[in-house]
Amino acid sequence: MVDIRGVHKSFGPLEVLRGVDLQVRAGEVTVILGPSGSGKSTLLRSINHLERLNRGYVSIDGELIGYRRSGNKLHELKERDVLKQRTHIGFVFQNFNLFPHLTVVENVIEAPVSALGRTRRAALEQADVLLTRVGLADKADAYPRQLSGGQQQRVAIARALALEPKVLLFDEPTSALDPELVGEVLDVLKDLARTGTTMIVVTHEVGFAREVADTVVFMDDGLVVEAGRPSDVLDAPRHERTRAFLSKVL
Repeated sequence: MVDIRGVHKSFGPLEVLRGVDLQVRAGEVTVILGPSGSGKSTLLRSINHLERLNRGYVSIDGELIGYRRSGNKLHELKERDVLKQRTHIGFVFQNFNLFPHLTVVENVIEAPVSALGRTRRAALEQADVLLTRVGLADKADAYPRQLSGGQQQRVAIARALALEPKVLLFDEPTSALDPELVGEVLDVLKDLARTGTTMIVVTHEVGFAREVADTVVFMDDGLVVEAGRPSDVLDAPRHERTRAFLSKVL
């Protein structure tokens, strides 16, 4: 479903991604671990072309993201074409990014109506199903400021699901939450995993990775250091850098 090949990304002289290769099968959950500054979030933002690549490419379900191929060269797509591609890629940010002037249900229906052209009635029916799924049907008419952080993040997940994306990206979805609110968001992610949603999750929640992931990826210094089943990477890491990281977080 997701094919990342030779991805490089620099910000000025700082090389953040240094040739990342990663493949994610349809219906699988990939969890990316690593220290701050390892390139995890930049990689996630590169998948839906929020960051322009210096080299390499990303494809989702066989479609190049952000570029079209002409012979041996890649040419960047126009912004409207990139925006169309992003409707197939759900993105949940660590700081929720809800529209503060819209109610919960209006946040959820905004993209299906404006980007996909669905009728308001159809979008509202879908929103009711999704808000029930994340346990917030009773908050449909509330505004983000009236919700806890955990509730806001669950609304953000429902909003991402409303586009029926091929893949869901989560950028440290619990890092902005108080500890007692983390569980309610992780429970929603676990439910999504059980339904066969293709997910890539950047997180520090090692317990979640152990319980839910099909593949755990450890990144450091802009590279994938190792990747494999949770039991292999978390319990018997092959690389000293992975062992050193895990010794501090387990």
